[in-house]
Amino acid sequence: MQNKIIFEQPLNERMRNFLRLEHLFDLIEFRLEDTHEWNCRSILESLLEINDLLSRSDLKAELIKELERHSSILVLLKNNPAVDESRLNSINNEICSLLKLLRDKSYQPGALLKNDEVVTSFKQRISIPGGTCNFDLPRFHYWLNQPDTNRKQDIKKWSADLDPIKRSIYMALDMVRNSTHPAKEKAETGFYQKPIESNLSCQMIRVFLPSASLYYPEISGGKQRFTVRFMEQTSTEARPVQTKNDVDFELHCCIL
Repeated sequence: MQNKIIFEQPLNERMRNFLRLEHLFDLIEFRLEDTHEWNCRSILESLLEINDLLSRSDLKAELIKELERHSSILVLLKNNPAVDESRLNSINNEICSLLKLLRDKSYQPGALLKNDEVVTSFKQRISIPGGTCNFDLPRFHYWLNQPDTNRKQDIKKWSADLDPIKRSIYMALDMVRNSTHPAKEKAETGFYQKPIESNLSCQMIRVFLPSASLYYPEISGGKQRFTVRFMEQTSTEARPVQTKNDVDFELHCCIL
């Protein structure tokens, strides 16, 4: 996979939100490897963005629906002799465990962030350009200069009730991404279009290109079809244009 670039395009709002949450959780995981002052700022910003996404729509309910759907599909596959039953049961048990956490009426993801005074003061300033400067937020500046172990402990505390959301997002997206068989395709003069069968629920399009590719895809789609246009750009200053060359690529239509 190291020699390929993967481009993903969600085909519904649920997948768009799931991918955005995954992106933010991945950023946090990367920055936790070094909890320097600047990384701690970025981690807190990402945690607040996750909370904003969760508050804009009932993503907990969306996750429950998605995992329930996956669980029901796994149950149908149970008697298929081509399926590893032990692996299937392990995945389904994990899904059921996550569903139990999400369905708990007392579970309110992000509550720990909302109820913290240092976080609240930081949130009030981040919309202002340069608003989290040390003279604006002396209390936050004091926190940033505490021992590394103290900051790590606070970050762990603030993100604790987001962990079931994180695990559920990773599980749901992993199931979706692995629900397809890759196909070798060709975009003639940089253009490719494919209808989506009415009996299939395509949730995400994934395009794989060699890392040395001279092109990148612009993917758009709806319930009935999707298109891929391969663009080339000679420099960051130039306007990208659709290539006139044929482009070979690997296509994944995730239909789970």
